Amino acid sequence: PRPHSEHSGIRHRVNACRGFDTRMPCTQNDQGAEMPNRFAAIALTSMLATAAAWTPHAAAQGYPNKPIRVIVGYAPGGSADAGIRPLAKVLEVVLGQPLIVDYKPGAAGGVAMDFTAKATPDGYTLYYADSGPLTVAPHLGKVSYDSLASFTHLGHICGSGSMLVVHPSVPFTSVAEVVAASKREPAKWSYGTSGIGGLVDRQTTAYKGGGPAMTDLMGGQVPMLFSSLGPVVGAAKSGKVRPIAVTSLTRSSAFPDVPTMDEVGLKGFDSTAWYGLIGPAGLPPEVISRLTQALQKAGSDKALQNQLNATGCDADFLNPAQTVEKIRADSAKWGRVIKEANVRAE
Repeated sequence: PRPHSEHSGIRHRVNACRGFDTRMPCTQNDQGAEMPNRFAAIALTSMLATAAAWTPHAAAQGYPNKPIRVIVGYAPGGSADAGIRPLAKVLEVVLGQPLIVDYKPGAAGGVAMDFTAKATPDGYTLYYADSGPLTVAPHLGKVSYDSLASFTHLGHICGSGSMLVVHPSVPFTSVAEVVAASKREPAKWSYGTSGIGGLVDRQTTAYKGGGPAMTDLMGGQVPMLFSSLGPVVGAAKSGKVRPIAVTSLTRSSAFPDVPTMDEVGLKGFDSTAWYGLIGPAGLPPEVISRLTQALQKAGSDKALQNQLNATGCDADFLNPAQTVEKIRADSAKWGRVIKEANVRAE
C-alpha cells in the first residue's frame, strides 16, 4: 500500500468531492476549492466550442455586414483609381455596404498581390487587380504568390491597351518618327512606364503608377510615356500631352481618333491590360456567390459601362471561369514573348 500523507488525503477528499467516493463527505473548504476548477473547466469547454464553431463559412452568414476594403496596387490618379471609383459606387448600392479604397503601391502591383494573398478569406479584403502581376510578373522573376492558387478570381471588369504619348514640346507625331529618333539617339529619348511589365529597356523610368508618371510627362521630366489610358484622358483633352498610338489591336472607345500600333505598321502588335476583382484563396461559397452576383448586376449597368469606357478601360464583365481562362491564355502568351525576346526585369 502507498504511504499515507497529508497530500494524499487532500487528493482523496478532492476525488470524493468530484463524485468518485461517496463515503467521504466534502467539507465547505473542499467544495470552495473545487468551484474555481469547475468554473474554469466549463469556461474552457465553452471557449473551445465557440472557436470550433467559428469558420469563414460561419462568418459568411449575412455577408456583407460591415465595410469592404478594396486594395489598389498603384498610386492615386492612374487607371486603377479611375476604374475602381465608379465600380465601387455601384457595388455599394448592390451590396449595401461601403467599399473603402486602400492604396498599396509598389513592385508594379506586387505589394498589393502579396497583401491580398495573405488576407483573411472572409470577403472583407478584395483587390482591384490588373493583369500585369497575374500574367507578366511571374515570368520576369520570383513572386510570392501563385496567380491562380493564391486567389479567388471573382470576375474580369474591363480591358484596354496602353498608349504612347509625348510631351507637346517633342516634335514627334507618329510612331515611325519615335522609332527613328530612338534608334538614332537612344540615350536622349528615354520614356516612362507605370511599372515593371511594360515595354522596358535601359532608357526606361519606371513609376509606382500612371498618375505620377503622367505628372512627370506633363512637367517635362520625361519626353515620352507608355501610359495606361486612365491618366491620358484628362491630360490629352487639356492639350498637355499628345497621343501617338494605342497598343491594343482595336482602337479605344475613349480615343477613337488615335490609331493602333498595328494600323501604323507594327503588324500584330497587341499589348492589352485588364482589370479584375479578386480575393484571397478560400473565400466561402456564400461570399463568392454574393460578390459574383453583385458584379453581374453591376456589369449590366449602362451608366457604369459608359463611365469605365470614358476612363479608357472598355467594360467587359466576365464570370470567374472565363477570367481564369483568360489568365491562363495571357500568361502563356506573355511567357512565350518574354522568353523569346529575352526580357528581364531590372
